[in-house]
Amino acid sequence: MKDSLQRRALWRREFGRWGEDLAARHLQEAGLVLLSRNWSCREGELDLVLAEGDRVVFCEVKTRSGDEYGTPAESVTPEKADRVRKAAEQWLRAFQVGWCRTRYDVVTVFAPVGGQPTVRHIAGAF
Repeated sequence: MKDSLQRRALWRREFGRWGEDLAARHLQEAGLVLLSRNWSCREGELDLVLAEGDRVVFCEVKTRSGDEYGTPAESVTPEKADRVRKAAEQWLRAFQVGWCRTRYDVVTVFAPVGGQPTVRHIAGAF
């Protein structure tokens, strides 16, 4: 039982990492520049931090293979958005970024079993 739970947890992490890879590639192909990935602080983790011109974009990535728990975008709750904002403040301090424009995006990756993944970028999601 314990081994099966550990394997499932490992699969979820790898699946999430794969979704982040797709999201990062999608955003870079759209012209954004990747600054940080999986940056952590006591406030939480930032999946992707990117630059778009003079704006810093903090991006939450959600990957799903089915919709039984809702859509990927629905899993970004107001509480999660608050944690991302607080972590973003810490990132700006840690990298000594003065005043700058910021945006909070969500990228959803929907990858049904046996199907092609769909990547959707929601700019200014919260």
